[in-house]
Amino acid sequence: MTLWGVFPAAACEATCLGYVHGTSNTPLLHATVGEMLLKTVERQPDKEALVFSENGVRKTFAQFLQDVDQAAAGLLAMGLKKGDRLGMWGPNTYEWVLFQFATARVGIILVAINPAYQVNEVEFALQKVGCKAIVCPLEFKTQKYCDMLRKICPEIEKATPGDIRSPRLPDLRSVIVLGSRQPGMFCFEDVMQAGTSQHTRQLQDIQKTLSCDDPINIQFTSGTTGAPKGAALSHHNIINNSYFRLRPLAPPDIRVCLPVPMYHCFGSVGGGMCLAVHGVTLVYPSVGYSGKANLEAIEKERCTFLYGTPTMYVDMLNQPDLPKYDLSSVDAGIMSGSPCPPELMKQVMEVMGMKEITIGYGTTENSPVTFAASPLDNMDRKCNSVGFVMEHLEAKIVNPSTGLMVPVGENGEICIRGYCVMLEYWGDPENTRQCIGKDRWYKTGDIGRLDPFGYLQIQGRIKDMIIRGGENVYPAEIEKFLHTHPKVKEVQVVGVVDPRMGEEVCACIKLVDGVECTAEEIKAFCKGQIAYFKIPRYVEFVTSYPLTVTGKIQKNILSAQMEKQLGLKPK
Repeated sequence: MTLWGVFPAAACEATCLGYVHGTSNTPLLHATVGEMLLKTVERQPDKEALVFSENGVRKTFAQFLQDVDQAAAGLLAMGLKKGDRLGMWGPNTYEWVLFQFATARVGIILVAINPAYQVNEVEFALQKVGCKAIVCPLEFKTQKYCDMLRKICPEIEKATPGDIRSPRLPDLRSVIVLGSRQPGMFCFEDVMQAGTSQHTRQLQDIQKTLSCDDPINIQFTSGTTGAPKGAALSHHNIINNSYFRLRPLAPPDIRVCLPVPMYHCFGSVGGGMCLAVHGVTLVYPSVGYSGKANLEAIEKERCTFLYGTPTMYVDMLNQPDLPKYDLSSVDAGIMSGSPCPPELMKQVMEVMGMKEITIGYGTTENSPVTFAASPLDNMDRKCNSVGFVMEHLEAKIVNPSTGLMVPVGENGEICIRGYCVMLEYWGDPENTRQCIGKDRWYKTGDIGRLDPFGYLQIQGRIKDMIIRGGENVYPAEIEKFLHTHPKVKEVQVVGVVDPRMGEEVCACIKLVDGVECTAEEIKAFCKGQIAYFKIPRYVEFVTSYPLTVTGKIQKNILSAQMEKQLGLKPK
């Protein structure tokens, strides 16, 4: 077994360049998603696999497999086959996980679609990958899923279920609605009842034709600077990423509280796939995100492990009745999905008692995790790095202009090579070529640096870097420092145009509720603590940030807003 934290140091010290290799004595898994699920069910058929707290759904592993194969047979009966694409569009429900595995059993490629997508966005996604079927609820909160589909394809109303013909979505044939029956659409019960013994035999025969190298999942990137791209991931990608990410952290009796969205790699690979790979019990607190529901689920279900983005942890810490919940069962977890402020990590450990919380770094295109911390790391490394490279992966830091590796300790673009790299951007060879070279190195577009022990520090996105009078300024470094100010709740740093310096630093700050602060106070806090050229020229107090539908901050739009607000560009 690999000694965590040893192998990167040897690599860095040997080369003095920003390169690390996650050596391992543990072989990669060579199996399909379906095979992994079958092995786990055989090992522990009566163990609880899934709990959906809000809906009262509970399934053992044996019960879940029975539902999976019933749904898979139903999909075959509906005319879907290996290689077809099925879109999954909706919040965290049992049916989401069910179809994740049912499609994998048939070899159908599951397309994860953001439940917040509106008409134009879902039309683009379905067209881009050629979905033959889509599964969605009738509605959820303000989202009217079926109404939106009818706007795109009015032909659905008069179509026979399974035979939709629409010029705007020429590949779409079936809509499966999770709710009351709708004209031209199948309902969930239709799928579960459609399979016959013939389809069950067909399902068994299909297993012999599946390869772990087949694409099985398409995840859309957030599209912060352009149209979303569909990252095609294989069985091999997601099984091994799930296996090596949780292997050092997961005892056999782990119960994971999983509030992160299923459509995201964090939820589907880091969450759902761990059910099949590690045999963990997954507890979904609510259909839509709720910090209060998370705390209730941890207490009621005695969860031992917690997943969450930094924002989710902030929400839980800010619950007014937090002290009343018994969180003694949960002592470990993962914080990921966006940059994790050190002060937040410390709060989670101290207030929630999660001493073994770790963070990770990755991208959708890398299945997703490539660097991860160890629970045994000291506080400094947990709070000031994203850990070290995962087993069986290579990482290097290069000069973005030359492509040459930079020395340890210097900033450059993070590049990744190994089993985790996606197959391609679906139907987009040009963008695929731009980010994956012939040598299979994937360019992340992120700036970071390695320390002498192989730990990675993220500095931000290349496109977010500020060039002030010839000095490279990394927003993440300033954001990390400003997070230590007691009045700062959240901060985003962007570059704004300046006639003399080219760009200047602008800090956009959300204050802690109920406090007041001035720009002068923030600037005084910075003096003598960070280099003069990193001190924000402008400090603006805001109540919100422009977001993508996946919740990522759109810094390019924020920058334009600040320039307009400050009168730096013509209105």
